[in-house]
Amino acid sequence: MDRPIAHIGDVFTVAFAVALNGTSPGLDFYNNCSNRNKARLLKLFQWLGGHGWINNDQKFKPIEGTKFFEFKDFQIRMPCFRTGNVMVITHGFIKKTGAIPPAEIERAKRLMGEDAIMARTPVKTMHA
Repeated sequence: MDRPIAHIGDVFTVAFAVALNGTSPGLDFYNNCSNRNKARLLKLFQWLGGHGWINNDQKFKPIEGTKFFEFKDFQIRMPCFRTGNVMVITHGFIKKTGAIPPAEIERAKRLMGEDAIMARTPVKTMHA
């Protein structure tokens, strides 16, 4: 199954992981965000896709002790990983404590593995 695309940039394509059941938890989370939060997240996807890095730890940073990064917007967190020139978002959640809950890191790991089984070349776009 093809990964849904959030943004195709000059440096990276930002896409959503696909789980074994064919769903995309990251895209589902994104679609359930308010229009304001969607716009803010899309701006981050576009910046990373175009520039290759977001030089602001309040918006994007590695998750310590893992292979993951996270898009951040206030309490919204969207873990992701890099494969080639694609940054793949696993899922999203609202962070209510100081540290990322270990269950969210485990979920990201599980979805990364499932996506590796399901992924082919990304072609499906999220919007026009």
